[in-house]
Amino acid sequence: MELSVYNIKGEDTGRKVTLSDAIFGLEPNEHVMYLDVKQYLANQRQGTHKSKQRNEVHGTTKKLKKQKGTGGARAGSMKSPVFVGGGRVFGPQPRDYGFKLNKKTKRLARLSALSSLAKDGKVSVVENIALSAPRTKDFAAILAGLKLNNGKKTLLVTGSVDKNVVLSARNIQKVSVATPVALNTHDLLNTDTLLLSEDGLSALEQLYTTAE
Repeated sequence: MELSVYNIKGEDTGRKVTLSDAIFGLEPNEHVMYLDVKQYLANQRQGTHKSKQRNEVHGTTKKLKKQKGTGGARAGSMKSPVFVGGGRVFGPQPRDYGFKLNKKTKRLARLSALSSLAKDGKVSVVENIALSAPRTKDFAAILAGLKLNNGKKTLLVTGSVDKNVVLSARNIQKVSVATPVALNTHDLLNTDTLLLSEDGLSALEQLYTTAE
C-alpha cells in the first residue's frame, strides 16, 4: 500500500511511502485483539474493592432468641447475612485482575490493529514534526492544515520522544502522541486517524521487522 507524504501545512509533497505488508497488510485477527484489549483494561483496574464478611462486621454474637418454639428460623448472631448490618455473602475482595498473554499473541494483536487501520484508510503519513518550543497553538495549526481538527481522535506516532511535541499536544482533546514501543492495541483501535511521522514509520517498521 502506498501513501502520500504531507508536510505540516497539509500539502502533498509529491513523495510516497510504501507500507510494509508484514505490518499493515495482515488479515486482522479479532480474537487476539480482543484478548490484548481485555488484558490492557484489566491492568487498569485497581482491584481494591472490599466488602465485610460476617466475621468482620461489628456486632454482638449473642444468640438472639431461643432455638425452638418461636415459629421462625433459627438465628444465632446479628452478624448473619440475613440481617440488616450483617456480613455480605460472597462479596468482592481485593484481587489482581491481570492475566498473562504470550509475547507473540500481543505482537499479532498490535499488527492486526495496524492492519485494520490501514484497511479502513485511517493511516496518514506526515513529514517529521519539529517545534522550537512547546506551544499548543502551533500544534493545533498543524492539525488544522492536515484537516484533523474535526473533533475526532488522532494518534501521532513519532520516532522518538520529542518533549516539545508532547507538551504542545497534551492540552488538545482527543489527540495523543506515542512512540512505536509505547503503542498498544487499545489505543490503536480507539483512534480515528493514525498519523505517522516519517521517522515514526521507520521506527515502527524497524521494531516489528527485527522483533522475534
